[in-house]
Amino acid sequence: MSSTLSPSTSLNNNTHINHNFPSSSTHRTLLKTLNFPFSIPSKLTLISPKSSTTANLYNELGLDEEMGRIKRLQNGSDVRGVAVEGEPGRKVDLTPPAVEAIAESFGEWVMNGVKEKGRSVEDVRVSLGRDPRISGGSLSVAIFSGLGRAGCITYDMGLATTPACFMSTVLPPFSYDASIMMTASHLPYTRNGLKFFTKKGGLTSPEVEEICDKAAFKYANRLTKVSTLLKTTPTRVDFMSVYSKHLRDIIKERVNHPQHYDTPLEGFQIIVNAGNGSGGFFTYDVLDKLGADTFGSLNLTPDGMFPNHIPNPEDKVAMSVTRAAVLETSADLGIVFDTDVDRSGVVDKEGNPINGDKLIALMAAIVLKEHPGSTIVTDARTSMALTRFITDRDGQHCLYRVGYRNVIDKGVQLNEDGVDAHLMMETSGHGALKENYFLDDGAYMVVKIIIEMVRMKLEGSNEGIGSLIKDLEEPLESVELRMNILSEPKYAKAQAIDIIETFKNYIEEGRLAGWELDGCGDCWVSDGCLVDSNDTPAPVDAQMYRAKVSSDENGQYGWIHIRQSIHNPNIAVNMQSTVLGGCLSMARVFLDKFLIASGMDKDLDFSQIDKYAKNGNMS
Repeated sequence: MSSTLSPSTSLNNNTHINHNFPSSSTHRTLLKTLNFPFSIPSKLTLISPKSSTTANLYNELGLDEEMGRIKRLQNGSDVRGVAVEGEPGRKVDLTPPAVEAIAESFGEWVMNGVKEKGRSVEDVRVSLGRDPRISGGSLSVAIFSGLGRAGCITYDMGLATTPACFMSTVLPPFSYDASIMMTASHLPYTRNGLKFFTKKGGLTSPEVEEICDKAAFKYANRLTKVSTLLKTTPTRVDFMSVYSKHLRDIIKERVNHPQHYDTPLEGFQIIVNAGNGSGGFFTYDVLDKLGADTFGSLNLTPDGMFPNHIPNPEDKVAMSVTRAAVLETSADLGIVFDTDVDRSGVVDKEGNPINGDKLIALMAAIVLKEHPGSTIVTDARTSMALTRFITDRDGQHCLYRVGYRNVIDKGVQLNEDGVDAHLMMETSGHGALKENYFLDDGAYMVVKIIIEMVRMKLEGSNEGIGSLIKDLEEPLESVELRMNILSEPKYAKAQAIDIIETFKNYIEEGRLAGWELDGCGDCWVSDGCLVDSNDTPAPVDAQMYRAKVSSDENGQYGWIHIRQSIHNPNIAVNMQSTVLGGCLSMARVFLDKFLIASGMDKDLDFSQIDKYAKNGNMS
């Protein structure tokens, strides 16, 4: 193991930076030098965010659109944008100046939280980790600069994972006040983003919105280019070795192997496909050191261009090459990580891919053995068969809003309200456990699966982990379609809300026969799995509803879920059916009885729905 550097408090980034702005007589020369992407009138008025006329004055200066660009970088509980040129039709918007402003606002937000606890703000410490994307270097400088402006002491974790960034706030001797992970998950190399953590976990969407709003004012007011030279250098720390040991210790303690405690994975061959992201450490610093044979593992070298395939456990190429490697080497397990390792998927010894509903079922089977009667929280795109799988094992299934942060926060809230919820998972592969700080950690999920695999072997079973979900039925049909919103991007969110609310009204008014808004009374969720009916409802970050669909002939045979995308100006429509032709039937009703009947053609491009309804495919 490489040596671990203990965090030092000898380095202080509380360097005073002059925020004074140039006089109106010199500002044009400065703007020309800095090559700002917008022009400002010759009579410059600097504005405080607290001014009652702020919005109007910014509009007069032509800066409101620049502020809007910063605000639109918010992506739910994350920040994401285009950091490198190369996407047709997309301009670079996650620039160093934008990132600096956001990092400074986050640093100030952390400082305020520390002040509220009555603690000194002179030693507030924040760490930064990143995946191997090619924009990481320049954006790291901007983040450290922004955090330094806020008065934070900074620590550079280098190549890291999203779960490790959170764990750096809780594992001694590090125990930072906050952490940022720079990643855009499975998105192309041109993208990048930020995820924010404190000791309480990931920030919520409203918290990130507050930070981006403040950053927008900073960005518009600032006439200085982000510094490319830091007056003080962040302390470099090796946290990944500590995190890896943490995972190894969990496996050793919970397997408690009777013959070889320190190498409980002897005799197991495990393939890891890291997708050239940050997950290679799991092979050489976790599995190898526990005695596993990892020959045949794929794409372990970090490469921010992701030359082989998208690092994504939902990606068909990623799963197929991992499957081939498992079968070729007769491995016991294959593992697929996404770029920043907050998600994972697996392949069993028979070569069967386990992701989506199957991965949720596998984790539910493991968790319900340990915690009988537990509630399992998922997003509302899971199958009716998964619900039966969970309830057949005496678990409770809570269907909730799409969005991994929504699902995890619902689990936290249920536990606070006295409902025992040990697992929260989204179909994308984001999964969190109560026992692990409610953190979505793809590596920890795999650790749980590996522990169960070894236990089964010690109990005399040769079936492998796939046997735990052999009775999970799959939906006969499953379809996802998209409808594009016909408006400017800044109006798309409001337009989507209006459309989705109209859909809800059509169902409640009985205009769609056999369609009924779904709900989950046991966990206080109503109105299409969207609205909390408890005493402390969570704010809605994106509009969506799930409706169950029934007929006289088949009873309830399927569901349709319509949701506003927080990534792009479109609306996603998911359908599942347990009968042949069920999705086609739902699509035709949706098209004829809602989209056309309500005149949505002026607001939406629903050509995908139209093509599917006419011939049963999208081509």
